[in-house]
Amino acid sequence: MNPPRRPRRKEPELFINRELSWLEFNGRVLEEAMDPATPLLDRLKFAIIVSTNLDEFFMVRVAALKDAVEAGDNEPDLAGLRPRQQLHVIAERAHEMVEALGKTLTEQILPALGEQGVRIVSLATLEETQRTFLGRYFRTEVLPALTPLATDVSRPFPRLANLSLNLAILLAPGEGEEQPRLALVQVPGGLRRLVRPVGGEGSTYVLLEEVIRAELAELFPGQRVLESAAFRIARDAEMELDDEGGRPYLEAVEEELKKRRSGEVVRLEVEAQAGDTLVAILVDRLGIEVPDVYHVRGPLDMRALQPLVEIPSLEHLREPPLKPLPALDDDELGRTFAVVAERDVLLYHPYDSYDPVIAFLSSAAGDPDVLAIKQSLYRTSGDSPVVQSLARAAENGKQVTVVVELMARFDEQSNIRWAKSLEEAGAHVIYGIQGYKTHAKVCLVVRRGPQGIERYVHLGTGNYNERTARVYTDFGLLTADRAFGEDASAFFNALTGYSDPPRMKKLTMAPTNLRERFLRLIERERRRAEEGQAAEIRAKVNSLVDEDIIRALYDASRAGVRIRLNVRGICCLRPGIKGVSDTIEVVSIVDRFLEHARIYQFRNGGDEEVYLSSADWMPRNLDRRIELLFPVAEPEPRRKVLEALDAMFLDNVKARRLMPDGSYKRKRPLKGEEPFRAQIHIYREAKRARERARAATSVAFEPVAAPAEKASSTG
Repeated sequence: MNPPRRPRRKEPELFINRELSWLEFNGRVLEEAMDPATPLLDRLKFAIIVSTNLDEFFMVRVAALKDAVEAGDNEPDLAGLRPRQQLHVIAERAHEMVEALGKTLTEQILPALGEQGVRIVSLATLEETQRTFLGRYFRTEVLPALTPLATDVSRPFPRLANLSLNLAILLAPGEGEEQPRLALVQVPGGLRRLVRPVGGEGSTYVLLEEVIRAELAELFPGQRVLESAAFRIARDAEMELDDEGGRPYLEAVEEELKKRRSGEVVRLEVEAQAGDTLVAILVDRLGIEVPDVYHVRGPLDMRALQPLVEIPSLEHLREPPLKPLPALDDDELGRTFAVVAERDVLLYHPYDSYDPVIAFLSSAAGDPDVLAIKQSLYRTSGDSPVVQSLARAAENGKQVTVVVELMARFDEQSNIRWAKSLEEAGAHVIYGIQGYKTHAKVCLVVRRGPQGIERYVHLGTGNYNERTARVYTDFGLLTADRAFGEDASAFFNALTGYSDPPRMKKLTMAPTNLRERFLRLIERERRRAEEGQAAEIRAKVNSLVDEDIIRALYDASRAGVRIRLNVRGICCLRPGIKGVSDTIEVVSIVDRFLEHARIYQFRNGGDEEVYLSSADWMPRNLDRRIELLFPVAEPEPRRKVLEALDAMFLDNVKARRLMPDGSYKRKRPLKGEEPFRAQIHIYREAKRARERARAATSVAFEPVAAPAEKASSTG
């Protein structure tokens, strides 16, 4: 919808490569796993996140670069790196990361867990009775689920499932053969990876693949096993669709999900002790290159260790829990429409409970005066109370319209399942918008009130998912503001009908004019600085990638605008370049909660403007997704947003500062300075605010004292 932008002069020295910046982000997560000051089970949690992040990175980003090389694409990125060059530097950094992760896990985290009675051991260390028990477990529970696969001239290498765990077994050559033979056994994904032998001390576990490895003679009777090693492959998982919308689009997504299981291999992980001969055979059979092979210390697929993170008896090895605070009293939850009609309610999850959002939708489903509910859904939980309320509303005869984004990466299958359930309940489901992902987070409730039609709106920076709302930081605004309601109606009419992109009073929409809005806001600060006025921009985003935005920020910095950016993940902007970005500061915070909220603040000569959005400063958000930006104007919600933003730049415990060369330097308290951890500070402030609010509304009943009797004249 936006006009094509004119090509600019290449200035690679001004930009950081996107993929290397992402790897730096994952490196900051790894730092949390490596940090002895991080509680032990949280170290394990961060280690698992590093591993799963790498899975997605290879399946999507590395796969796209490999496709580009295959297609002969030699176009450099903003930082001047061509696809093949990017693959080279990615492999170099990723190998370092995998090695550091494995070393941290095997030399620090697992031994420390062992001291706490949680052990992953080899079968050789077990007592005879325990090995007997595991042998019996193998024959009764595991063996029936196994299928040994021979590979030779007559039996080609099988199409292994993406991210499946397998054992590669080298067998001695057969009669008349010179080379060893290769066989495969897939480790069943439906069985628990951590097997507890009977009689083990504390929480003692053996990995399922070790149980299988010890019983290979059962699978290959009469054969001599030379070697075995666990391995795992990652495949190209990016989906390529011709967006057609409607039911054919749903069917196309389902078909692409089937293809994902057998895409081209982009990475091979093998146990660190795997022999060269075995690895060479796997490389040849999988059709990959040597740099695509990652030798892993410790268990492959670290998701198997997640149950250890959640052992109830080890609370002392985790961060103390921060229970979400009630933003509304129980009485207010029962009358959300009345509360929102009186005032805007700004929620900051996970510090604030998600209950008001659930209560808002639940009330709408059961309220006889509610006529219609319109909502966008991108990702939600499997048994979502949001989806349940929408289904109940439809069953109650209300007009329910849901715009479902099927292409929420790796959640497509779940989205298809519950979208169909909504259709069965009578809701009108829109399966995506042709050519664009619907990423906006908005819910509109239309209600018949005493004075006529009322509109209630929820707008957010995060998904309608009560589970991730406990670990992602996100804002949500509940409002009955008339302009917000009219804009939300126009937004949904544009998505579900044939109307032109709407002209909105308070909301700004991508891809129609959000890019231009941001550029105008940045340009206004630049002009004010040139006129000698104090000018400042502060923003909190997940990623900063867009070239136009970055160049506009550079221009504003040259004019003297102070720019402070909190960028959790990818940042392609280089701060601190003399004459270009001297006034720009970039910090990133990796802590117990995933920073996900997007905040934009512009000083505007003292008449400051504050916005929240579902959109990052990335081309995909500005050009290829349907997004919303909304202002926060009421004093109390605005104060809450700005105090959170202030905390992001005061953190000297979990914050890192981006350096001009693309590296990050951890911020530490200066001499005499108190440690300041933003997320803990925000929670404490939210708790104090809640206590003050309760104190202000509480009523104390004090008995009136009886008047004092007159003193006796006698005595």
